[in-house]
Amino acid sequence: MRSFISILIIAFFCLLAEYYFSWWSIAIVCFLVTFLFKLKPGKAFWAGFWGVAILWLTISLFKDIPNHHILSQRMAGLFHLPGYSLFILVTVLIGGLIGGLGGWSGSAVRKLF
Repeated sequence: MRSFISILIIAFFCLLAEYYFSWWSIAIVCFLVTFLFKLKPGKAFWAGFWGVAILWLTISLFKDIPNHHILSQRMAGLFHLPGYSLFILVTVLIGGLIGGLGGWSGSAVRKLF
């Protein structure tokens, strides 16, 4: 239950952090949430991963669908990817890994103390 709540908190505060700060602030948010929730390293990684991945997928689709995938198709072509859906998947995976590593490091620092 703590993991699910931490995923929701991570997604919400990452949304706020990305609005006011740079994109890498998501790692700091994941670090702080997993540090305060005292999650084990594995659960902390997955909480950070899914919190950010769900957020970035939602934001990507929210901005991509109304413009008929024009920008994501062009970015996929720039990176030599076969389609825009693969570009969105790669974006979500990168965001998830950043969140997961931020969450894992928060749990690891918590174990030090």
